[in-house]
Amino acid sequence: MDFNDVIKSRRSIRKYCADKSVTSEQIEEIIKSAIYAPSWKNSQTARYYCAVDQEAIEKVRNCLPEFNQKNSENSALIVTTFVHNRSGFKPDGEPQNECENGWGYYDLGLANENLLLKATELSLGTLVMGIRDGEALKTALDIPNEETVVSVIAVGYPNIEPEKPKRKELTDIIKWVK
Repeated sequence: MDFNDVIKSRRSIRKYCADKSVTSEQIEEIIKSAIYAPSWKNSQTARYYCAVDQEAIEKVRNCLPEFNQKNSENSALIVTTFVHNRSGFKPDGEPQNECENGWGYYDLGLANENLLLKATELSLGTLVMGIRDGEALKTALDIPNEETVVSVIAVGYPNIEPEKPKRKELTDIIKWVK
């Protein structure tokens, strides 16, 4: 699939096929794409907790509100985190600018976009869910305290074809500096 087609065809999927399951090999393939995203001083602080078997999926789903449990039915789940106090920080722990751990979120977002686009290329659908219980996920999945839980990403075979949402025009978002 042409890269522009991948970008333009990616959608948030909220309904997945019950008769097809995502494999751990597919999850590994999409996370390999995430590894190639840029990060602050190549700090690579993104971490992924992956659930593909039903018992593991239920462990993660139990940390989601009911509507996201429904939205992620029949999908594999990836909990995304980053190691905090590394991206955007000097080796002595002092922040290098006012964004502080904002760089960890930024870097994870860059990696996750690669993940989402690779999934699209493989004809898999995704849904990034930010409404989740981060503390419950840390406890259930034994996520270390030095990691910040950011999102849960559903990955599965789409059972719907959402319409393309309206996008802003370039004139709405570009400010030319003179």
